[in-house]
Amino acid sequence: MTTTSATAARLDNRFARELPELAVARTGDPAPQPRLLVLNEPLALELGLDPAWLRSTEGLELLVGTRVPDGATPVAQAYAGHQFGGYSPRLGDGRALLLGELTGPDGTVRDLHLKGSGRTPFARAGDGLAVVGPMLREYVISQAMHALRIPTTRSLAVVATGRPVRRETVLPGAVLARTASSHLRVGTFQYARATDDTDLLRRLADHAISRHHPAAARAGRPYLALFEAVVAAQADLVARWMLVGFVHGVMNTDNMTISGETIDYGPCAFLDTYDPAAVYSSIDRDGRYAYRNQPAIAGWNLARLAETLLPLIDDDQDTAVELATQALRAFFSHYEKSWTTGMRAKLGLIGDPGDDVLAPLVSDLLDLLETNQVDHTSFFRSLSTAARGDTGPTRYLLADPTAADGWLARWVALAPQATLMDDVNPAYIPRNHLVEEALTAATDGDLEPLHRLLEAVTAPFDERPGLERYAVGAPPEFGSYQTFCGT
Repeated sequence: MTTTSATAARLDNRFARELPELAVARTGDPAPQPRLLVLNEPLALELGLDPAWLRSTEGLELLVGTRVPDGATPVAQAYAGHQFGGYSPRLGDGRALLLGELTGPDGTVRDLHLKGSGRTPFARAGDGLAVVGPMLREYVISQAMHALRIPTTRSLAVVATGRPVRRETVLPGAVLARTASSHLRVGTFQYARATDDTDLLRRLADHAISRHHPAAARAGRPYLALFEAVVAAQADLVARWMLVGFVHGVMNTDNMTISGETIDYGPCAFLDTYDPAAVYSSIDRDGRYAYRNQPAIAGWNLARLAETLLPLIDDDQDTAVELATQALRAFFSHYEKSWTTGMRAKLGLIGDPGDDVLAPLVSDLLDLLETNQVDHTSFFRSLSTAARGDTGPTRYLLADPTAADGWLARWVALAPQATLMDDVNPAYIPRNHLVEEALTAATDGDLEPLHRLLEAVTAPFDERPGLERYAVGAPPEFGSYQTFCGT
């Protein structure tokens, strides 16, 4: 069904038009009783969408994929991917739809994309549906990541469908509407490369350059420049994850974007106590995607992207491999630079104390946090108070407060700036126990805990009275934490 309402979204079908080999036309499954659970009004306005219209019958039908504007071509996108290291040649949007591309009032182009809208030809044995809890998880986490200034897909709305969905039990169904610079993935390139259609691969690369890295088009080797741009974007992204203690949980190649945005918030979580080996995903049994492994996995995924681009980088295979390898080696230097810059800011060090001072200071700090099982977010937030002369709140985060004294003395001697620290060390993150509390309540029909959590995490650097429980770690009875992908 289409709509021609004057207030309706205007969607382009550029992906479907330019890359039809990677698109399967589809519409969303019927939603018997669509009901809006949460709407990101500031994002709607950025997109040029009227929040009141999105709440209307027509708007809700757009948000579940059963009604689209004239000229739009909703499609399920094809992609391949390495999942936990094993290659799957045909994955694709099994329960998702790209409705089309929106151009906002500022000229920015974004995908409008649905998750949980029904079976597609890529669904395999799945039902193509989603339930309230996991869709609200992505809404909350992506909202928090955006507020933390981390590149991310952004959630526009979650709509309950009125359709029961069977998982371990019967749960209320929902559809997530989200936006992104695009949904091009490493896995998209893997799929195109596997077709042995160089024209398709080149059109895909040109599409990616046009949408995300236009400077590459002016380079002597544009496809090598594309790869270099993705390497730099992903290095910066993963450094930002590590600095805030974010664990993605499922860093498959189909979950790594060409734009450098975080995508697909399934079994993700934030660190409570600092633990380099932290794994929260129930399906990551071997710890492949543990917190400390994320930079190395990003490099591994980028190597898979490089393999797909070799025919475009140079006609000579050996030359292409050499050039791609050199570009890939830059990942870890990009990463270290981004991470070190971010860590200096977290520690309030405006000047560069030099590697001979900073490297052991940071290494000793991380050892201190790990050994003493210190809450990652609370510790860094407390340091601004210590920089102002009161080390008590920091010391007493450790079971043995004296264990921090030596490190604090070395750090204070470097004259840290408290104001800088308060602007980069959040007071509020989506604490795992509070996320679960909010999702459980929302599944049972109570949205108040969700809205309260969103109030905290969408302004994470601004401490406010009444939000004290959102700034502390989980109680001991919460126990160890596991997350699930929700399929």
